[in-house]
Amino acid sequence: MSKIQSILVTGGYGFVGSRLLAQLADRPNVKLLAIIRKHDPSMPLFGAQPVEQDLTHTTATEWDSVLGGIDTVIHTAARAHQLHDDDPVEAERAFWKINVEGTMALARQAAASGVRRFIFLSSIKVNGEATLPGQKFKASDPALPQDAYGRSKAEAETQLQALSRETGMEVVIIRPPLVYGPGVKANFKNMIHWIKRGIPLPLSGLQNQRSLIGLDNLISLIITCIDHPAAGNQTFLAADERDLSTAELIRAVAQAANCPDRLFPFPTRLLWLTSRLLGKQAIVQRLCGDLCVDSQHTQDTLNWAPSVSMQDELVRTIKSLEISK
Repeated sequence: MSKIQSILVTGGYGFVGSRLLAQLADRPNVKLLAIIRKHDPSMPLFGAQPVEQDLTHTTATEWDSVLGGIDTVIHTAARAHQLHDDDPVEAERAFWKINVEGTMALARQAAASGVRRFIFLSSIKVNGEATLPGQKFKASDPALPQDAYGRSKAEAETQLQALSRETGMEVVIIRPPLVYGPGVKANFKNMIHWIKRGIPLPLSGLQNQRSLIGLDNLISLIITCIDHPAAGNQTFLAADERDLSTAELIRAVAQAANCPDRLFPFPTRLLWLTSRLLGKQAIVQRLCGDLCVDSQHTQDTLNWAPSVSMQDELVRTIKSLEISK
């Protein structure tokens, strides 16, 4: 009989964590523990044992009783990126406290408890905010984070790698670009609502290129990293099969929603100018700029490739929003 594998997933109620638990629940001989801030019986954990812990209280959090016998920790919990923060200094501290201090409190005790592998869900924002036309971010590129969220993820990566060298615990870092799928929130969810309402969007002329990754493709990569012998102490970038422009993405969403896209042309230079005048450069950068990732190292090292098409993931995403109304 195969040995039971014990896996601890943080962020058990989160966008990535909840889907990960659902997929892991189908694996034989797996014992799952899910870290959640506060247990809610109405929220599914797919057979995982709930453990209440709060990453915001790093000095008070004790992981010893939780980590005993755990083989793999998958750390998906984090303070998520926000476009607007009233106080940049306080925002920086908040990102640091959760994404760096909270991560390292868990990782140090994981190493002390004999955890074999620590999988850290980072972000492509460690690489930067944009790529030049025709170029792609690689895992080997120097870190160039541009905001508090990216800086906190970059620092957590650096400290995790140092901890791995000191203790021998394997660390796997995954830097996804924008992730979409059932349960998606923020700008992607807003975009779907705009398209379904028939709001005209002045973006038909955009020819930028951006990488995205569907939720199930990201989950398959995370699961591959649990056992793959070549995954230890590696950094992986990954995306869907093809990059696409913002206009192409809007058309794909409209097709999945079975509605017209209502795109119309507008000079891109005027979009940039307007964004500067209104202080909305970050939003327009995400709409008009390039951000592409090179998945070749990931595919070659792990023999992994995205298996779910963008259109299928978009259909699932839209259906989930309709059900949640």
